[in-house]
Amino acid sequence: MYAAPPSVEATVFATIPQTFHKPGSNEWLRVQMRGAEVPVYLEGPAFDRNGDLWVVDIPWGRLFRVTLSGAVTCELEYDGEPNGLAFHKDGRVFIADAKNGILAFDPATRRLETILGRIMLQPFRGLNDLTFASNGDLYFTDQGQSGQQDPTGKVYRLRPDGHVEALMSNIPSPNGLVLNKAETMLYLAVTRDNAIWRLPLVDGGTVTKVGVFIQMSGGNGPDGLALDDEDQVVVCHVGLGSVWLFSARGEPLLRIRAPGVHAHATTNCAFGGPDGRRLFITEGDNVLVAELPVPGKTLFSHQ
Repeated sequence: MYAAPPSVEATVFATIPQTFHKPGSNEWLRVQMRGAEVPVYLEGPAFDRNGDLWVVDIPWGRLFRVTLSGAVTCELEYDGEPNGLAFHKDGRVFIADAKNGILAFDPATRRLETILGRIMLQPFRGLNDLTFASNGDLYFTDQGQSGQQDPTGKVYRLRPDGHVEALMSNIPSPNGLVLNKAETMLYLAVTRDNAIWRLPLVDGGTVTKVGVFIQMSGGNGPDGLALDDEDQVVVCHVGLGSVWLFSARGEPLLRIRAPGVHAHATTNCAFGGPDGRRLFITEGDNVLVAELPVPGKTLFSHQ
C-alpha cells in the first residue's frame, strides 16, 4: 500500500555483561523459546527521573539499570517473569509480571510489593505490558498464551483508587500499548493479528469503535510501542529485527534495522537522551540506540 520508507541501522548502546549471564534453561524458556538456553532476554525499557534506563530480563526475573554511559547494574532479582515496566510519578517502578501480576519496586527502599495479583479471585493469563495516563490510571495487557487459536487476551485499566476494569476482551495476543498525547486513544499491539489496533476512549474512558490502525506483515508481529512528541507511533516488530516509525495517520516514515543477521528480537523501545529523540531498543542481551529525524527536516535517505 505504501512505498518502503527510508531505512537506517541502529547501533549497540550497551550489552549485559557476561557476569550476569545465566546458564541452562527454565520453564519460561521451555515454553517461550522451545527450551533454548538464553542467558539474558531483555524487554520493558523505561527511564527513571535521573535519566537512567531500566530493562527487565524476563526468564530470570531481573531488573537491570543502564546509565547513559552504558554501565549496567542488577537492581532486583526475584521469583518472577517481569515483562513490562513503567515509572510512577512517585519514583516507584511498576512491573507487568506474567507470573505474579502487577508489582511495584521502590529503588530507594528496595521494597517489592504486589499491587494486583488477581482479579475477582481469578488469576491473570499472564501480564505483558503497561502504561500510565497523566491522571494515574494504569493500562495493562493480559496476554498469556492467547492467539488466533485462543483469542482471549484482555486490556485492563487500574484506577488510582484501586478499581480495576476490563476494557476489552477476546484479543489474540495483546502486547505493547501506548496512549496518544491527548489520551483519547489507546494504541495496542496485537501480536498474533500482526496489527496495531486503536481503542478510542470517550466519556471518561469508555472504549468504543475499536479498529485496526496499522496492518503489518512478516516476523512474529508487533511487540512494544512508543509515541513521540508529534503523536507518531513507534512499533517494535519482533522476529523481523526492525522498528518502524509511523505518522499519526498511520503512514510508514522510517525503518530502523537491528545490526547483525541474527538480531531479530526487537522487543520494545523507549525515548531518552538529552533531547528525548534517541530511541533505545531492547534486543536479546543488547540495548540498541538510534537517532530519530528532527521534525520538519528531510528524513534519512534510503540505504
